[in-house]
Amino acid sequence: MRRFVSSSGAMGEIRGLFTAMVTPFRADGSVNDEAGVALARHLVENGSHGLVICGTTGEATTLSDDEHAAFVRLIASELGGDHPIFAGAGSNDTRHAAHLTELCVEAGAQAILSVTPYYNKPNRRGLIAHFSEVARAASGRPVILYNIPSRTALNMPPDLLAELAQIDGIDAVKQSNGDELGPIDGLSVLTGNDEDYLRALELGCNGLISVAAHVAGPEMRRMFDEPDARAEIDASLQDVYSTLFCTASPIPVKAALNLLGHDVGGLRLPLVEASEEERGKVQAMLERHGLLSGATAG
Repeated sequence: MRRFVSSSGAMGEIRGLFTAMVTPFRADGSVNDEAGVALARHLVENGSHGLVICGTTGEATTLSDDEHAAFVRLIASELGGDHPIFAGAGSNDTRHAAHLTELCVEAGAQAILSVTPYYNKPNRRGLIAHFSEVARAASGRPVILYNIPSRTALNMPPDLLAELAQIDGIDAVKQSNGDELGPIDGLSVLTGNDEDYLRALELGCNGLISVAAHVAGPEMRRMFDEPDARAEIDASLQDVYSTLFCTASPIPVKAALNLLGHDVGGLRLPLVEASEEERGKVQAMLERHGLLSGATAG
């Protein structure tokens, strides 16, 4: 069954535009709760059906478990009654992935995003065992698989995804392998690549977990709501998609948000802030799209 827990407690299909939200930091490197709540509200007021907290874009690998759970709890308590809040909880250590899943469920996440175990490259039987443990730890909350071979060095092909869909509680996939994008029996399929959003919708997939929606949310929501306008909007956003990945994400999108007046701060090592050249590219893109009017560009 493909579902998420809505504010009324009813079950509905995982479908729509979800922003993979950055985690704002203060100058001392601590998590900036106030900026996080403000940004979350801005995103759902500007196109996002819901949010993914503490994923790759949220620099989850640099958060302690306590920081991770606290930030999920904060955003879920502030917005979870009106918008689905999903939480990243992946690890290449099954025990840690299960523990993080339990923490995020307790913190109020309405679904769990669980990435393919990276670095140790388990075989097919290992992946099935790993995600079975994650689904068990989710205690009935939907699990969204996250297939991103560019970061994990391990691909989950469509036939494996269909087999994983038979595990009770695994209901969706964030598919970031554009070469294998398409419907999967038993799963809601959301692309994880902004540049594949149009194709995903045309293929009958369920939506997108997005980085670009941080800055182009209204237009990207229109792509979901207005099929006849999709191709034109998508063409107009190509440079947004490419610029926000001109270097390792979330470096460019944090630069963009700071330029737009959102106090998201810097990044935690090993990621570093945008160079002058990268920041110039981001600023030029925002100016081309008229997004800096009324915001502080300095």
